[in-house]
Amino acid sequence: MPLLTTDPPHRSIIHYEVYGKGRPVLFLHGWLGSWQLWRPTIEKVGEQYRTYSLDFWGFGESRKAGTNEEAVQEFSVDAYVDMVRQFMDRLGIPKAAVVGHSMGGTVALKCALQYPERIVRVGVVGSPVNGESLYLGLKIGGNPVMAGLGFAFYPILRAIVGTYLYFSANDGAAVRRMMLDDLSRVNLQSFFQSIGTLRRTDLTHQLHRIHQPVLGMYGKKDIIVHYNQHELVGKIENAQLSLFDNAGHFPMADDPERFINDLLNFLDAR
Repeated sequence: MPLLTTDPPHRSIIHYEVYGKGRPVLFLHGWLGSWQLWRPTIEKVGEQYRTYSLDFWGFGESRKAGTNEEAVQEFSVDAYVDMVRQFMDRLGIPKAAVVGHSMGGTVALKCALQYPERIVRVGVVGSPVNGESLYLGLKIGGNPVMAGLGFAFYPILRAIVGTYLYFSANDGAAVRRMMLDDLSRVNLQSFFQSIGTLRRTDLTHQLHRIHQPVLGMYGKKDIIVHYNQHELVGKIENAQLSLFDNAGHFPMADDPERFINDLLNFLDAR
């Protein structure tokens, strides 16, 4: 299980997995998830590329470094952008393509804005350009009072999240099992801080500054993020949308063959 420690003030341990050889591609998971979401994808993409899949701070196996009480625990979109930058620095990755699901895709877009010389192309999967495109259930999760109540009555929270996940994908039972396992490792702060900052994030007026190729992949049956993210192609000069008629929030699980095909075509394009 590869680990690395980041610098203060966000001194934490990042867990990541590496697979394959070739040009680097970073995979970023979404809210409540972990690198496990990408396992089937990186097995295919890793046949042609060097893939890195990491857990955001507060999710999966990434955690606070030791007992350092001075470490700042910030679970925000901006903090995760810095995390990606530190990750690339530590592993000596000068440039990479970045693919993110849901919150991870929003982080990937902000990486392209903040570090344009290091991000060569961006894939976003079911990701909000504007946090207001999140459906109501996720917006409620960003309220600290509601999140606190959820963790105080954890079995109820688990049941609500599990029901939501069940209807978010064609094979809802498999997605629910995986995501509920990830939920068991999430604490109250990472739960509401991350989704709270995602809700307040609006990249609409910055997208015109992204000149890297961008691929947006959205399921038309998504009940978590609205699939109509037209700002991507409307404001980014080199962007394209790939819509999945029979997929929800997890097109990589609902239509894996087409997902891999579209993603590889995008990564291979010159």
